[in-house]
Amino acid sequence: MRKNNILIFSALIIVIGAGCTKTLELEPVSSISTASFWKSEDDANGALRGMYIRLRSVTATNLYLWGESRSQNLKQSLGNDFSNLRLYNNTLDPTAAGPDWSSVYRVINDVNLVLKYLPNISFKTEADKNRSLAEAYAMRAYCYFIMAKTWGDLPLVTDPTEGYDPSVIYKERTPVADIFTQIKNDIAQGLSLFSDNSFTAGRNRWSKPALNALKGDVFLWTAKKLNGGDEDLTTALSALNDVDAADVQLLSDFGSIFDYDNKGNKEILMANNFLLNETGSTFMQNMYIDAYPPNSDPAAAAIIGAVGGASYWTLTDDTRQKFKPEDLRRTATYTELYSYDEATSAYTKFYGCIQKKFDGMINAGARIFIDDVVLYRYADVLLMKAEAQNALSQDPSDAMNQIRKRAFGSNFSGNEFVSGSKEDNDNSILEERLLEFLYEGKYWWDILRFDKAAELIPYFQSNPTDTYKYLWPLSLSILSTEPKVNQNPGYQ
Repeated sequence: MRKNNILIFSALIIVIGAGCTKTLELEPVSSISTASFWKSEDDANGALRGMYIRLRSVTATNLYLWGESRSQNLKQSLGNDFSNLRLYNNTLDPTAAGPDWSSVYRVINDVNLVLKYLPNISFKTEADKNRSLAEAYAMRAYCYFIMAKTWGDLPLVTDPTEGYDPSVIYKERTPVADIFTQIKNDIAQGLSLFSDNSFTAGRNRWSKPALNALKGDVFLWTAKKLNGGDEDLTTALSALNDVDAADVQLLSDFGSIFDYDNKGNKEILMANNFLLNETGSTFMQNMYIDAYPPNSDPAAAAIIGAVGGASYWTLTDDTRQKFKPEDLRRTATYTELYSYDEATSAYTKFYGCIQKKFDGMINAGARIFIDDVVLYRYADVLLMKAEAQNALSQDPSDAMNQIRKRAFGSNFSGNEFVSGSKEDNDNSILEERLLEFLYEGKYWWDILRFDKAAELIPYFQSNPTDTYKYLWPLSLSILSTEPKVNQNPGYQ
């Protein structure tokens, strides 16, 4: 019965699971939605699983592109990936706008269906029912947070789309301040419904600790970007401190956090699950290697192991140089590959950087990139805590040095963080986030939150007045299928 319900829900989300995109305009209403579904706790659980499955369409590629690609810490490597070149160079326009918001609105529509129908379903326990609702509220808050940081004003959709009604489907964009009011309300609803700090197996569903991490992230953003000030900073810090009550910790081995065979470890607060024979590869395959060059350095080849994916993108020299040689995160994050140079009689001909954080697993001799996409982990909580503390004129040293003790191990002495001016501390915290979360889809949004784009990103160094590009353009496809939606300023 459980398997059948999952299959039915898969059909359901295909038929009615779109957001405010053209998919909504074309697909009919399915009788599954009310006639034979949304009747039992199994149906509700199937709907929730479908919601998380749908999230993979966001996290497999788009989350990285939205959250990190524009920070220009990578450059094109040997392969040709022209579809993303404008993202990396910050030359987006409506004709080449990058991934649009359709995949996120589909997840939101799944959430809205859950929130509409689940309250009328009987559960074995009220706690299980409340937890399911809490997960849905958390998911909607997260989805709108992603989009608000990317596009600003958004169509606000809190009811499911179940038929073709232009007056319901087509919406104007709601001001971003009101979007954040909705995000905060959803967070509050979710936190009120979680009964404890427990995690589900695998830590790949929303939980109270993960939602508190999201709350800290949201309130940091509104404190710095929407004039929330000290009040929002204090709220963020309180939420982040609440995470400490859960069963979380920094793993002693940085590299093991991301291993395929170590999913759901105690550093993870929330991850989107990818599995063999169930999902495709993530975007991380574009930063590996499909073949070794002639006369490759055997030491590096032994670390890289079986090839897979393609070498489309590699780290810039500036980014590589930010890692100190004694920083243990360096070798766990990337490997430099050199080939033999007869002129120097050594392996000194640079080939490129291969990301090692999300190198997947080997199946039948082939490398498959199906590590979980981590949305929040405890290190993120600590560094957000340091950021909030510094903004509130508190000493961020403890949180910062927890991160550095792991990063430098026996070489911690001499690499301690010592609090200085607010500006100096901010610079150190932001750089620490680069080193800690490289490839995790966060750094572009970090740069915006710290207001450092004109200082750190080459494009904006050369074009400091192009601040309209901090928001992404809307694609021509979105504009053609959403008649009430207007383009972001600067891209008309």
